[in-house]
Amino acid sequence: MRDWVRDRAKGDDLELYWRLFYWRERTKSRMLRSLLTPILLRSARRHGGYIGIGAVIRQPPVLPHGLHGVYISRYAAVGAGCRIYQNVTIGEVDGAAPEIGDCCLIGAGAVIVGGVKIGSHVKIGAGAVVCTDVPEGSTVVAQPARILPGR
Repeated sequence: MRDWVRDRAKGDDLELYWRLFYWRERTKSRMLRSLLTPILLRSARRHGGYIGIGAVIRQPPVLPHGLHGVYISRYAAVGAGCRIYQNVTIGEVDGAAPEIGDCCLIGAGAVIVGGVKIGSHVKIGAGAVVCTDVPEGSTVVAQPARILPGR
């Protein structure tokens, strides 16, 4: 019992958060959406991150460090099977946000901004700042971002 309480106290258990997130996305009731919105925002803040209410997330991403420091814009789209580490920013510029493909890995402290398209199976290294399109299967490293073609 003590282990269960300790594991839940860290804030890494996001199962309820994702259930509420997808429930809010599927509901047609305006009143229910209005009720779930502040609950979701408060819960994300409690976990140390932010996921915009309009964000399109096809499948809950793998968050090895929880939601700590993760910012996902309300205009962003994240594909299925993505792995996102801590302190990642997926932000918007003038209402245009990134579209991230399936099975991507985004390293700690990476920043992806603007209306860029990230292909599937892309690896973005820790601390990389991405503001250009990245082709499928590539690796992005350094600041400014350097794209290494896939093998």
